[in-house]
Amino acid sequence: MTLAPESPTSGTVSSLGFLPDSSSALPMEEDRRSYLTAIAPPNSAPEDASNPLQTANGIYVTIHGHFYQPPRENPYLDAIERQPSAMPFHDWNERIYYECYRPNAFARVLDDQGQVLGIVNNFEYLSFNIGPTLMSWLERHDPQTYQRILEADHKSAARLQGHGNAIAQVYNHIILPLANQRDKTTQIRWGLADFRTHFGRDAEGMWLAETAVDYPTLEALIQEGIRFTILAPSQALRCRPLPTAEDPNPQWHEVGGNQIDPTRPYRCFLRGKTDAEPGSYIDIFFYDGPISRDMGFNDVLSHSQHLAGRLGQAVRGDHRPTQLIAVATDGETFGHHKSGTEKTLAYAFLEEFPRRNWTVTNFAHYLSLSQPTWEVELKPVTAWSCAHGVDRWQDNCGCGGEGGHWHQQWRRPLRDTLDWLRDQLIKVFEEQGKLLFKDPWAARDAYVQVVGDRSPESVEQFLAQHRSHKLTPSEQVDALRLLEMQRHALLMYTSCGWFFEELSRPEGVQILRYAARALELAGDVAGVQLEKSFLKRLGQAPSNVDCFKTGAEVYRQLVIPAQISLEQVTAHYAISSLFTAYPAEHRVYCYTTHQLDYQLQRLGALTLAVGQLQIVSDITRETATLIFAVLHLGGWDFHCCVQSFTGRRDYNRIKDVLFNSLQQASAAYSIGIMNQTFAGNSDFQSHTYSLQNLFGEERHRIRQLLTQETLTRLNHLYTQVYRDNYGVLMAFHQDQMLVPHELQVAAEIALGQRVLTALKVLEQELGDLGSGMSLGGMSALKELGAIATEASHLRCHLNHREAQQTLERLIVRSLYHLLHNLDATHANLEMQYLERLIESGYNLNLPLSLERAQEVYFNCFPGQILPRLLNFQQQTTPTLDLPSVAADRCATSQKLEANFLRQLLLLGQKLGVNVNFWLQQFA
Repeated sequence: MTLAPESPTSGTVSSLGFLPDSSSALPMEEDRRSYLTAIAPPNSAPEDASNPLQTANGIYVTIHGHFYQPPRENPYLDAIERQPSAMPFHDWNERIYYECYRPNAFARVLDDQGQVLGIVNNFEYLSFNIGPTLMSWLERHDPQTYQRILEADHKSAARLQGHGNAIAQVYNHIILPLANQRDKTTQIRWGLADFRTHFGRDAEGMWLAETAVDYPTLEALIQEGIRFTILAPSQALRCRPLPTAEDPNPQWHEVGGNQIDPTRPYRCFLRGKTDAEPGSYIDIFFYDGPISRDMGFNDVLSHSQHLAGRLGQAVRGDHRPTQLIAVATDGETFGHHKSGTEKTLAYAFLEEFPRRNWTVTNFAHYLSLSQPTWEVELKPVTAWSCAHGVDRWQDNCGCGGEGGHWHQQWRRPLRDTLDWLRDQLIKVFEEQGKLLFKDPWAARDAYVQVVGDRSPESVEQFLAQHRSHKLTPSEQVDALRLLEMQRHALLMYTSCGWFFEELSRPEGVQILRYAARALELAGDVAGVQLEKSFLKRLGQAPSNVDCFKTGAEVYRQLVIPAQISLEQVTAHYAISSLFTAYPAEHRVYCYTTHQLDYQLQRLGALTLAVGQLQIVSDITRETATLIFAVLHLGGWDFHCCVQSFTGRRDYNRIKDVLFNSLQQASAAYSIGIMNQTFAGNSDFQSHTYSLQNLFGEERHRIRQLLTQETLTRLNHLYTQVYRDNYGVLMAFHQDQMLVPHELQVAAEIALGQRVLTALKVLEQELGDLGSGMSLGGMSALKELGAIATEASHLRCHLNHREAQQTLERLIVRSLYHLLHNLDATHANLEMQYLERLIESGYNLNLPLSLERAQEVYFNCFPGQILPRLLNFQQQTTPTLDLPSVAADRCATSQKLEANFLRQLLLLGQKLGVNVNFWLQQFA
């Protein structure tokens, strides 16, 4: 998509990348960084009285992105498991990350040829909030994007008089008007504390889940020091100018039909409060509803000019000195819901808005320039995605039905059931918590510091601060269990569970999993059995799906089977140990395992492992010592038994019996002995497990390992079929006849395997590039070329994801090495190698993404390439006055340098980077 104007002038595009205005001299030294990094801040006017960054003056624009994903972590593993619906990605967080979060951190500005003019960090210009659980996921899975977001906030604060773009969010997206007072407070405090941890400063504003609000919610925000929030225009009831000495009782204006003017901030007073009382008000911004809807559902984001034109329609022509055009939408709109729209934003921020003399700002900065002169009263209870107040999260209001025939009668019983459970858990928490904590509720509010850092030091520091006395190890476990019980009680109210049309959707099942974990922890600490009563109440929630009937059956079929015990973690360890040599200490998700003993024997197709394991939960610190035996019968057949460790003598006896049974070389006999031995002691309970009981990720890995031998044999078979029938295939194609499907498949599989083999050779050979490419590497490159030719002749499609990703890695690694080691002796060969890598991808019709390589080139250009370009221009002098020999040497040297620099620029062009201006210097 081309996001620059259809017919840009050179001057219009020049401020974005490597393309200065060709009619002007080179940019001044202080401007070069802006040209080369494409992040020149808009409105970088000199500091004077008319500077709109310092005084309210003119039109201001704020685009707010609400970036959020519902928590998807397995409550027992503290990790997101594989989600097949997100294929080809691991899970939906990862998929949306690739489509939205990373693209906005590295947004492209393109010229009309699709070449990259600049790479923009959109978060530097967007007002945004990011859900705490999503922010933590980004920190773990892509520190680079995470750091770009933090840097964006710091840079925006530097540009906007200390007011960063990021604001906080209610912690796990619960509907605050439906929460009790304690949960309101904890959710706000956790959101603020998490924000402070990531961004290193206090949040000025807070995004409310679904913008759901009532006056008790506003009061809770005010009590925690929040200065402003953002609401939909439909949530306002009436407004008026603030009273003054001249007009102490101005007239109210009814605006209940979306009629409020969103171009100014408003002051909202608590009921019965006045301006003179501290903590009596909060400021509110209302986003422009029609434009925000158009961004989500129309083509406004298809082009930066469309976006600017639509925003321009909101500008009021009443000659007021300043006004704010503010829009808000789901942040995932920019790239996930609407592909490529992060480019629209990037060009709009850097070109379209400044061209119209609009100032890009955020709410906190605008509030510092233009204090509210109007006040507003809100409707009693409202949200931005429900026309019925907040009934979408408690009643059969029709919202979320998406025009289908399914009802939402399950919403009220689900809400009532969780409220009942919450109240029961409050009793458990207070009764048990007062035995362990000085103030249980204060401990819960502070527990977010442990959620963000579960290191032993963090946990010890937290407990030392909040315990009522020195806790024994078992008391420490109970203390952490109680706090985890409360954490899951909060998570079970995540709004997504009610948002859609059916309880058995993944969002509804997820909140029930949190409820199940809270129930389990309450039983562990206090011995209370609440699940039976919970299910009875949940049985009143009717499901639209026949196989479930009610929420109770959803719980039985989809929640209970997913629960995980320490025994299951041990079984996971035992089965996977047959394929992985574990160290003495190893982490399995949120559990730390200590291998106390492990022995393995093989006999024919049978493999038997017996071991003793101590397992510790990194979350609750509960510990168990267990023994296991696992028998692999071959293929996908496993039999595993687990039980508690009852003593060294019993364990040694079990080992002897099991290894002796293996000598019979009978799978049935060994399984019988395992079951008999592990069930032979009535003092403890044993459980049996199979491959299906492994956690999804490891089950997927082991199945891949187990099928690899079969796949290898099939690959050899297909390769032989291809070789034996190559002439037949060519004849079919030459005569333009339909090729038998079996032969075409054999050709594609055989050629695909050859591609992977050649790429693996290249990866192995890519060691010291400074010495030039090895013979093996050059041979592999030639092989890729030959494969591409064969594939073209035979019309084979080799769209192989593994090959694509491998080739992309090779390109990035090679480019990084080249640009950080610009040794002219070897650089030309390395550039040729890089070009051949890229050409190989295109010739093989692999859908290569060069984005990471473009970013490497952009990052290195100012420090590695530009100095040589400028130095070359300065040292290119006439050689007439020099002795002939010296002149020849100088000319030769200049010619070599010119050729070298030209090759570097041509490489950038091949990567899709606009370097046209610089290439013209070497024409």
